[in-house]
Amino acid sequence: MTTKADAQTVDIGGTGVPDLEDVAGHWVGLDEIAHLPSLRNQQGQAHVNHDLTSLSWLAAPPFTFGYHTGELHVDGVIPAAQRFLWKPWGVLREHHQDGLLLTTDTRMALSRDLLLWRITVTNERSEATTVELAQDLFAMVAHSEVGYGWLYDGPWNHGTHHDFMALERIRATTGGGEQHYLLSPAPRRLRLGKPRIPGIQRDEDLGPMLLDDALPAHVSHDKEPEPRAGVTGAVRGLRVAGADEGVILRAGEPIALTPDGETTLDPFALSPGLTIGFELRLDAARQSGTVLTHGNHPDSLGIGVDDGRLWLGITGERESTDAELSVGDWHHVRVDVESDHVVLRIADSEIVRTRHWTESRRWMSRIEDGTLAFADSRSPARAVYAFAGPPGELWAQGADGRAAWTCRIEPGESVAIGIACAYGTDADAVATQAHTAAEDFEATMRAGEDGWRRLWASMFTPGNPDFSGHLPTYTTEDAGLARTYYMGALQALYMRNTRIRPGEPVFLTGGPRLGPTTTYFWDHCEWSRLYALLEPAGLRSWLLRVLAGPYRDSFGVENLGGGPLGNAYSANDYALFRLIEHYVCVAGDLAFLDETAGGTTVLAHLERLGLGWRERRNPATGGVLADFGDDPWHLLECVPTYTGVVASFNGAYVGSTRSLAGLYRRLGRYEDADRTEAEAGQLAEALLDLYAGSGRWQVRRPDGTDTIGHCLDFGLVAGALHRELPDRIRGEMADFVTGRLLVGGWMRALSPDDPIAARSDRPDHGAAGAFAAWPGVTAHGLARLGRRDRAIALLRDLSSAASGGLWGQAMEIVTGPDGRDRARVAERGVATRDCIAGAAGAEAVLSALFDINPTFATGGRAGLPATLSVEGVGSLRHLGPVARATEPLPQKG
Repeated sequence: MTTKADAQTVDIGGTGVPDLEDVAGHWVGLDEIAHLPSLRNQQGQAHVNHDLTSLSWLAAPPFTFGYHTGELHVDGVIPAAQRFLWKPWGVLREHHQDGLLLTTDTRMALSRDLLLWRITVTNERSEATTVELAQDLFAMVAHSEVGYGWLYDGPWNHGTHHDFMALERIRATTGGGEQHYLLSPAPRRLRLGKPRIPGIQRDEDLGPMLLDDALPAHVSHDKEPEPRAGVTGAVRGLRVAGADEGVILRAGEPIALTPDGETTLDPFALSPGLTIGFELRLDAARQSGTVLTHGNHPDSLGIGVDDGRLWLGITGERESTDAELSVGDWHHVRVDVESDHVVLRIADSEIVRTRHWTESRRWMSRIEDGTLAFADSRSPARAVYAFAGPPGELWAQGADGRAAWTCRIEPGESVAIGIACAYGTDADAVATQAHTAAEDFEATMRAGEDGWRRLWASMFTPGNPDFSGHLPTYTTEDAGLARTYYMGALQALYMRNTRIRPGEPVFLTGGPRLGPTTTYFWDHCEWSRLYALLEPAGLRSWLLRVLAGPYRDSFGVENLGGGPLGNAYSANDYALFRLIEHYVCVAGDLAFLDETAGGTTVLAHLERLGLGWRERRNPATGGVLADFGDDPWHLLECVPTYTGVVASFNGAYVGSTRSLAGLYRRLGRYEDADRTEAEAGQLAEALLDLYAGSGRWQVRRPDGTDTIGHCLDFGLVAGALHRELPDRIRGEMADFVTGRLLVGGWMRALSPDDPIAARSDRPDHGAAGAFAAWPGVTAHGLARLGRRDRAIALLRDLSSAASGGLWGQAMEIVTGPDGRDRARVAERGVATRDCIAGAAGAEAVLSALFDINPTFATGGRAGLPATLSVEGVGSLRHLGPVARATEPLPQKG
C-alpha cells in the first residue's frame, strides 16, 4: 500500500504560538519512512514496531522492558501497520483491508509509569461482521538503578545487558516481518577462551566500526562488570561445516585454554544447518568460564561451564545443563545451528536446546481480578494489564499472556477496546494504577494530551510554573520558518526528562534505542541559546555537574548515575565553552564564573576550554593551529581522513579566544585581553592558510594533507571568521554549500564528490545525509557570510525531512519514485529516531535571522529588547531583557 504523506496545510506563525496539534505530526505511509516513530512521556521512551500495538526499547529509568509488549491478532492474523501518525502524546497506527479499518493509539501516559492502548475496529463493509481480536500481552520489565549508558542495559531471560543487534532482529519479526531472529547475518571470528566485554559489539579492538554490526563500549561505569574468564583445559579437532557438509573452518591441532588466554580463528557467519564440532578437555574440576564464542557480541553463540556444568548461550538466552564433564578426559561436543534454535550435543546425544524468547522462565504471569499481573524473578519490578471492557478470554502461562474479544460490528459502526499497563515495584500500587486507568480510560487518555498542551503553552509564557525561563514567541507570515522554529522548540520539550535528576530537568540527546539518561556535550551546544532562555536554572546545574567531571575524556554524561560516558570528542572544548558563554550572557549570571566545580572555578574551566588550542599545537603540523590527533573517532567518527589539523574546531578556537579577550576586559585583565586578542589573530591568519579553494579546506597531518568539503568546516569557520574572510572566499564558501551540499529540503554533510565520500557512508557526518544540527549550523554560517536569503531558504524547508514527526540524529538523502531527492530520518546502523540537536533549526532562527549571538566580546550594552523585529523574517516577543550579562565594559585606562 502506498500512502503519500498528508500535506501540512495549516499555516502557522501568523498569530504567534500555534496549537500543538498543528506543529508536527502527519500521516506517513510505511513506504515513506525508514525509522518508525517513538513515544516519550517526560520520564521514559519507547519505539513502536511494525505491527499495530507492540512496543520495544521501552526504558523509563529505573525501569526497562525487554523484547516487545505483544502483537495484535485479527481473525488469527497479525496485521502490519500501513501508516503512522506521530504526536507528542502518542502514535496512531493504521491497517486497512477487506472493508475493515484497524486503528490503534499507543501512549506512554505523561509523567506516569503507565502504558495505554486504544484499539478501534471500523466496519466499512455493507453487512455486519464478526471480528476476533486477540492481543498478546508481555511485560518483560526489570528494575535497576545502574547500567544506563548510551548502550544501556536491558532485561533478557538470562540477565541484563545491552544487545542492540539482537533486539532489532526481534523487532523485525513484528507485523509479519522476518520469521526468525536468532542468527546474526554478520561474519564473526570464532574465539576460544576469555570472552570480551559484552557491551562492545565488535570483533577486534582496532577493527573498523562498521555500525551495521559493531558498536563502541559506550556503557556506564556504575555497574560491576560480569566476570569474564576462560577455563583451564584444551580443545582439539575443531571443525565448522555448513549445511552441505562443506568445511568452513578446521583447526585439528590441540588449542590450550587458560582463564586469561584467547585464541581467535577465521570469521564466518552462522546459518541454518551449520555445525560446530570439537573435543573438549577440562583440566580442573568445578570450573566456571567460557570455552568458545562466535564473536564477542552480546548475542554471540557461546559455550561454557558453570561449576563444571556445560551451558549454551545465544541472543540473550542461556540454557544450563546438568552435564558435568569428567576432568582430564576428552569429550566430543557438537553444536547444531538452526534458524530458530540451537542444540548442544555431547557424544551425539542432545543435552539442551535454546527456546524462543516468549518461553521465558524469568517472568511469571497470573490472572488476578480480571487483570494480568507480571513479576520479575530477578528484580522487584511488577506490571499489571487492565482492560476497559473485560476480554471474553484472558489467558496466562509462564511469561506469556493473551486477551481475546469477539466483536460483532454493524455496517459503518466501530468498536473500541482500551488496555492499560502500569509498572513499578509495589504490586498493590501497580494494580491500583492499572485498574484506575482502565476504569476511566478515555479521561486518562485525555489527561496526557492536555498535559502536553499545558507544557507547550508554558514554554512560551514568562513566569510559568514548569520551566525556569521561557522561549520567545515568533510571529511571521513565513509558515516554513515558523514551522522550523516551533518544531525545534517541540524537539527540546519532547527530549525533556524530569525524573532522572529530581529538581533538575534533563534534556536527553537521543533514543529510544540508545541513551535513556544520556546527554552529549556537543549535541547540547547546538541549541545553547534556546537552552539558556528556556531552562537557565537547569542548564546552570547541569554545567556544574559536567565541569566537576572528566569532561575532556568523555563525550557526555550519564545523568542518573552522574558518571562520564564514552570517548573524548575534539568538539568538547567548543561545546562546553559555548554553553557556558550563552548561559552567562543570556541569563546575566556573571557570578556563575566564580562558582567552583571539581575544585576549580568556572572561569578557570572556561579559560581551559577556550584556550585549549595551546596544548594541542604540534610542530609536525605547523605549531600554531590545534592538532586533534590521529583518531577519527574523536572528530567525525566516520570520515577517516578528518584528523590532525582541521579548519572547523580551529575556527571555533578563534571565536572562543576572542570571546575570552572580551571577558578579560570586563574583568579588568587588560594584559590578558591584549595577549588573547593577538593570539586569536594569529590563529585566524594560520587558519586562512588552510583554505583550499572552491569552498573546501585542507586537512593537515604529520604524514601529509588532504582536501575535504565538509559542512562542519563551513559552519564553524563562517561563524567565527566571517569578518576577515575575503569576499572571494565568502562567495566560494556559500556557493559550495548551495551547489554541493543542499539537497532534498535538507543537506549532505560531506560533498558526494569528495575523495573520501565512498568510505564515509554514514547518514549523519558522511555523504549519505546530515546530522540533525548541520542545517542550522549551515544557515547560521550563510547568514554570517551575508547570505541571509540563502539561510532563510534552507531553514524554510527543514520540516519536510522529519518523516512525519521530529528530526532524528541522521537524516538520509533518498531518491523517490518520482526521481526527486528527499530526506528522511535514517534507521540503518545505530542512528536514533530522536535527537536534541534537531533544535538547531530553531536556534538558527534566532542566531542567523535575528542576529542573537551573545559573546563575552560584545562591547557596550547588548541587552535584548522585549520585542525584536526583522523585515521579511518576523518578530520575537517576550525575548528580553537579558542585559545583565552585557553591562558596559570597563574602559582601558
